[in-house]
Amino acid sequence: MTAGFFEGQYVWHPAADDRQLARACVDVRAGRYLSAHEVLKDARRDHGLRAHRSLVLASEACDSDLAERWLAEEPSKEATLLWARVSSLRALRAADSDDRRAGDLGRIAFAACQRAALMAPRDPTPWVTQLSLARLQRPRDPAPQGLLTSPPGPWSLLSHILRLDPWHREAHHRFLSFFFARHGGSANAAWDVAAFLGQRAPATSPLRLLPLVALIEEHDPTSLLADRTWEQPQWKATALGAYQHWLPEVADYEFTPVLDLAYLAHALIMAQCEFEARPVFAAMGPYASRMPWSALGDPEEELSKARLACGLPVPGSR
Repeated sequence: MTAGFFEGQYVWHPAADDRQLARACVDVRAGRYLSAHEVLKDARRDHGLRAHRSLVLASEACDSDLAERWLAEEPSKEATLLWARVSSLRALRAADSDDRRAGDLGRIAFAACQRAALMAPRDPTPWVTQLSLARLQRPRDPAPQGLLTSPPGPWSLLSHILRLDPWHREAHHRFLSFFFARHGGSANAAWDVAAFLGQRAPATSPLRLLPLVALIEEHDPTSLLADRTWEQPQWKATALGAYQHWLPEVADYEFTPVLDLAYLAHALIMAQCEFEARPVFAAMGPYASRMPWSALGDPEEELSKARLACGLPVPGSR
């Protein structure tokens, strides 16, 4: 992993220090797909990396016809996967904006996910992409035992994905987001699901951060003592547990897990644990993500405020 320094400006692009992915994004914006094929093919055996790269590339290709052209000219596993990703992003954007085409786009995306899954039956990424569409369909499979709220949801689809990859990062985050209040769920259900999934994961897994993701998602800044929420024992213990058990693992990552580090740094800062937050920011280096900082205000301002609380430099400082 190459983070650990700060050059004076934040790097917001989701490719972060994955240089191969960053170059492929440039090519996709220029209408070329050869390098996208290469980076996705190189990640066939790394499910987490393949999921991340395909999602970043799809965000770059979403407003062009590149995915359609690639699929027509070269219907490979990689082209089929990117088409599933792009069509799903379009369907979700349409639904979020109350676009009248949302239903048709959702059906196109579901068919694209099925096609990608048939092309690569051992790859969980098409199923994870289908899971992202679940909030449009609202499946109501019964919850397993062990959840206080027993919230129904796409449990069968999650089970299928976890048989392919039991600790798939995006699958867990997509599943949790199904229960967010803004997607038709509730804060209690989201916290319940986050705790259930997080406790299943190894202590060294970033999935232990899921309760902190649910917490910032359902945070109400207008509530009494809202900023003191993270100081409560259960949330502080979750952040310190990830600091103690997961953060040491990050040094061995091939690429910087920027978003997970950001959730951890934010929780530690809010819990008044500036000493522990400092090495988390060091692990992030110059790379930045808009969440979770954007939940509290302008993401750059909030990130800079947090770094300054740890005595670390920010853009424009000397």
